[in-house]
Amino acid sequence: MSAADTRPSLWRSANPPLRDWRGLRVWVVGASSGIGEACAHAWWQAGAHVTVSARQADALQRFVDAHPADEQHHAVRAESLDVTDLAACRAVAERVLAAGTIDLVLFCAGHYKAMRATAMDVPDIAKHNAVNYMGAVHLSAAIVPALLAQGHGHISFISSVAGFRGLPNGLAYGPTKAALTHWAQTLYIDLAPHGIGVSVVHPGFVQTPLTAQNEFKMPAIITPTEAAQAMMGDWARGVFEIHYPKRFTRVLKALRCLPHRLYCWIVLRATGL
Repeated sequence: MSAADTRPSLWRSANPPLRDWRGLRVWVVGASSGIGEACAHAWWQAGAHVTVSARQADALQRFVDAHPADEQHHAVRAESLDVTDLAACRAVAERVLAAGTIDLVLFCAGHYKAMRATAMDVPDIAKHNAVNYMGAVHLSAAIVPALLAQGHGHISFISSVAGFRGLPNGLAYGPTKAALTHWAQTLYIDLAPHGIGVSVVHPGFVQTPLTAQNEFKMPAIITPTEAAQAMMGDWARGVFEIHYPKRFTRVLKALRCLPHRLYCWIVLRATGL
């Protein structure tokens, strides 16, 4: 039997399940608010060693102050980070790894501004790409070699249902999320045979500073705490694609299968745009 034959089958395998977080080491990039902050809090409650990163050092310090060490919880560490800076990603990754092997890294950094083709802002499109997609590339380049060297670990990316198909106001945001989903899918194919977990998260509407910009009624909107609970449950089951709330995301998944003209007609009717 060749070496390749001994590798886990992609058809049979799923991500290694993550059920008991006590003593595990997690790193949340984009933890200053929203889903990232909620996940960091959930991991702290579950007894994990948590490192939080974001550009806003003051927000990170508030999180650290609100999550002190005690008999049940480990101290939270903060590392300021701008994911658009590859060198900074590598430097922070080295400091995080110096504390011990890493069990899960969550990429939750994001930039969003509603945009349509009638008011195209190329510099802001570039910013979307720099944060939402290239930020994930930078983080992956900084951490994946270490995961391969240690022989275990998991990297997860917050994408969006906005990346499924084109949507009004999504000219800048949607393409970066589609690219991020593709990135995660390919990473899974490459890393699963090495025992490394990869997951991609497709949230619907979640109450965050980003969605607070929306001026329309957001269907099936949930809290960041509810989002974190959904993700924790699916990481425990080894799921690759995590999506929630399913009453909303399943509809958008079905819409992906429609012919283009019918899809556009339904979207325009539903949004009134």
